[in-house]
Amino acid sequence: MYRATASLIAIALAAPAYANEKDPTDERQSQDGIANPSESIIVIGGRIDAYEVAGAADLIDGEELSEFEHGDVNRVLRQVPGVNIQEEDGFGLFPNIGLRGAPVERSSNITLMEDGVLIAPAPYAAPAAYYFPAIGRMDAVEVIKGAGSVRYGPRTIGGAINFRSTPIPTESLAGEASGQLGSRGYYQGHGWIGASADNFGAMVESYQQGSDGFKTIDGLPGAETGFQRQDYRARFAVHTNPDSPVDARLEFAYGRSELEANETYLGLADADFASDPYRRYSASQRDVFTGEHDQYRLTGTLRLPDDTQFAVTLYRNDFTRSWSKLQDIDFDGDGSFDAIQPVFDAPSSNERGLAILRGADSAEGALRIRNNNRVYRSEGVQLSFERPFETGEVRHNLAASLRYHEDEEDRLQNEEFYTQTDGDLVFVRQTAPGAQANREAKAKAIAFYLENRIEIGGLTLTPGIRYEGIDLTRLDYDRADPARLDGPARIRKTNVDEWLPALGATYALGDVLLIAGASRGFSPPGPGNPEARAEKSWNYEFGGRFRNGAIQASAIAFYSDYSNLLGNCTQSVGCSVGDIGDQFNAGAVSVKGLELAASTEHQVGREISIPFSVVYTLTDAQFESSFESAFFGSVSQGDALPYIARHQFYAETGLAFGPASLLVSANYTSQVRTEAGSGDISPDERIDERIVFDLAGRFALTEGLSLFARVDNLFDNAYAVARRPSGLRPGAPRRFVAGASVRF
Repeated sequence: MYRATASLIAIALAAPAYANEKDPTDERQSQDGIANPSESIIVIGGRIDAYEVAGAADLIDGEELSEFEHGDVNRVLRQVPGVNIQEEDGFGLFPNIGLRGAPVERSSNITLMEDGVLIAPAPYAAPAAYYFPAIGRMDAVEVIKGAGSVRYGPRTIGGAINFRSTPIPTESLAGEASGQLGSRGYYQGHGWIGASADNFGAMVESYQQGSDGFKTIDGLPGAETGFQRQDYRARFAVHTNPDSPVDARLEFAYGRSELEANETYLGLADADFASDPYRRYSASQRDVFTGEHDQYRLTGTLRLPDDTQFAVTLYRNDFTRSWSKLQDIDFDGDGSFDAIQPVFDAPSSNERGLAILRGADSAEGALRIRNNNRVYRSEGVQLSFERPFETGEVRHNLAASLRYHEDEEDRLQNEEFYTQTDGDLVFVRQTAPGAQANREAKAKAIAFYLENRIEIGGLTLTPGIRYEGIDLTRLDYDRADPARLDGPARIRKTNVDEWLPALGATYALGDVLLIAGASRGFSPPGPGNPEARAEKSWNYEFGGRFRNGAIQASAIAFYSDYSNLLGNCTQSVGCSVGDIGDQFNAGAVSVKGLELAASTEHQVGREISIPFSVVYTLTDAQFESSFESAFFGSVSQGDALPYIARHQFYAETGLAFGPASLLVSANYTSQVRTEAGSGDISPDERIDERIVFDLAGRFALTEGLSLFARVDNLFDNAYAVARRPSGLRPGAPRRFVAGASVRF
């Protein structure tokens, strides 16, 4: 493995030596767009241009993010075709995101990055995204699908999402401050200030967000159901003079995030949801999430006069979280605890259970709350090299990258027992730390990627290959040994070695760019169930883009042929088989679909313009075999995958007149299944279709000062977003927001 890595890096470094030097006046190789291109994943030859990427690539830049000033990442990603979303809490705190039909659970089936660095709590050992970067502090969002996503890994079936944070400004002094206040105590504040000189730059930033929540707990009308988030960032860089022939830069970034959310996994029975979707059962009153995240990153970049680039990044992320939430209940007081889900499956047959959820008195210690206490660490080093060159009339851009990564998840969980009396939960006792779960999951991985972008007239070929070598270990300790003095009682190890080839191609025909790609998709198994196989597929795409003046459009068809799909056992999906973290094989699955997008801006006279954009995604995901599974249930060939909407549609239009603008967006999501199946969907296994409108307006008082207002869910549509893990969960109701921003 190490010899292969060294050989490929050597080839990457040596190949350009035999090539012709590029024309230094060639604008196609110039840097354009950001101060530090190493933080972007949509970079070709030192510039950003999603239009020319050999595959599906979307960039939501800062101007687009500021149109609605959303603090919910789900609302932002609706603008991108091929993105599947299952909402959960109404604020985007715990997003469930998939790409091109990949399962959405906790965004664990896609590659998540911030500034080009893996950002999931433990990307290999435990990728469920209980930490997610705050979208309200981001400068841009990049989404890569298809053959281009193999470059990033480790999860290359659906694709990759990169969040670009606020960069150090290039001006001698610059800053921005914005604030929003809204319904039910909603607030959002973001500010940064920074400066650059000839040889150094610095920036500090703060982002604050919170709400009183939109749910009301039975019998406790003043109880907290909202959240508070605090983010702090600092960046410092030293670099060569701007006129130096060699551009060298060293930057250190540190980030601190804290989140407290009074969120629960407990939903509502259908009848209760129909009468009041924003009700919350009394039994969930003690449910609360707390999380703390520390991020460290040191990046060095070197750009030579011939546009050869080197980058080295050292990174570390530490994340601690505790989510205390209702686990199960001793409904009849016999000392045996029962799962909650059967109450929602047949509420008429479980009247006693439903009454306790609503606040009826229980037996002593009958409500068990689990403290899901976990500590995560991820760290590593990644190196990248890029060199544009020419051989005769053929242009090349050779890129190579190498990453060594380690991560781990540490669970030391216990449980608390409460008695419900007059709608109040009274503490009775608790177990010792580790009595519920006492284990570690660890991963070590080395990965490299080699790619050559080859331009021959109007044809561009991008062959590439990725390698992932992963060692996974799970250590189970005796639950009566929280200090782990006796060492692990059981050790399970798994090794994965995978080569992932990819080929992308584009061909320019005037204003049309034809696109095709094929790639090997891969997601590693977890360290829990030794019978779980890696998730693998062959992915194909074909389509085209059109760009002429203010008109842009794209149409891409995709097909993913899975040889094996994995199901992840998490509490967020209501898993009750095996251990949390285990994975289960589902065998062959096929996903096919179509991604359409178009945008334009019509000018009416000198002062008035009418922007318009539309996005549509068709996704058909189904099992290709019949089987019985404790996790997936009874599956027949042709059954559709759950929580994947067949049709998604987003449209945005408005009016801009001088310093004022008004925009309205509409998002339609077709009905989805909550269980695998085919044919008509029964009401108790269905989330109904919905359409949600948002409205935003802005007025610029001066060049740097503007006023802003927004209405989320304009028509106050009450809709369900999920039935898991226990009961129906609502989307957010109408919310009015107003604020102002100033920049200098």
